[in-house]
Amino acid sequence: MSKAYFRALVQTGPARAPGAVDLAGGPLWFTHVEVLTRLDSQVVPVEAVPEAVLHRLTSARAPIAGLDLARPRLMGILNVTPDSFSDGGQFLAASDAVAQGRAMVEAGADILDIGGESTRPGAQTVPPEAEIARTAPVIEALAGCIDAPMSIDTRKAAVAQAALEAGAVLVNDVAGLAYDPALAPLCAARGAPVCIMHAQGDPATMQQNPIYENVVLDVYDFLEERVIMAEAQGIDRSRILIDPGIGFGKTLDHNLALLRNVSVFHGLGCAILLGASRKRFIGTIGQAPQAEDRAPGSVAVGLAGLAQGVQMLRVHDVVDTAQALRLWLASRAEWQKE
Repeated sequence: MSKAYFRALVQTGPARAPGAVDLAGGPLWFTHVEVLTRLDSQVVPVEAVPEAVLHRLTSARAPIAGLDLARPRLMGILNVTPDSFSDGGQFLAASDAVAQGRAMVEAGADILDIGGESTRPGAQTVPPEAEIARTAPVIEALAGCIDAPMSIDTRKAAVAQAALEAGAVLVNDVAGLAYDPALAPLCAARGAPVCIMHAQGDPATMQQNPIYENVVLDVYDFLEERVIMAEAQGIDRSRILIDPGIGFGKTLDHNLALLRNVSVFHGLGCAILLGASRKRFIGTIGQAPQAEDRAPGSVAVGLAGLAQGVQMLRVHDVVDTAQALRLWLASRAEWQKE
């Protein structure tokens, strides 16, 4: 029998249909799911969903890094690199990075994600020592002047350890804890929550003709396997964010398929982070060749994700996204009771 995947058909509004259930314990709800297999799909009512699956789709997500996920959260991107695709070199100096981090928190970022290694298409691996030198001093300086948690964006245990000692509280690994075998045990020992992302291939080669049998289901299977691995290492599922990895070994069509079906990932029982900010497909569709001109498209993609129950957006343009989020929430009565 072909494996089944359950995508909640998310609805919104205060006039809930009879028999509706909460999506991930939040104000969005659903009465039906799309049951997907690698052969076909069908729509069924929630009464037909297996109890264990329905439990994962509906259970409230635990706080991550001290953040209550009952409302959407913004993760501000702070790259202290010379070569990131969008803002490389802008915040390489520690003083500039600290000033930018403070500005993002003041603008509405709930958490900062500090990275010292570019993972853009074609990027080369950075030695851990260089990555630590870029990130740890910035994290330590920010820890003394902002009232927001910080995440370290790294694939390497040594970098994560230095960042956690400097004041970071979450580890965001674009390799899904598959690059450095010491990273998962470190996070388990430190009690640090993690973000597990999907990527096909290494950053240096990932955009060279990525191929999937079914991108949505293939990404789901990868994330499921990595979540199970993390649990086996001692990281509780409640401390795991999952990220489908928009733009990491995906074509434009792959990215759109993931965005249209992102609610399927609630079936893993983890909070979902969406990191699509300024990605190339936004520039292609939105006719914005320069990454810094893609804030409007990035906001549109982010709000589309929130409408499917995504709990966190990872963004470059905090000011624009925070403003859009405030208006989006104000226009939706179901959040006014929060």
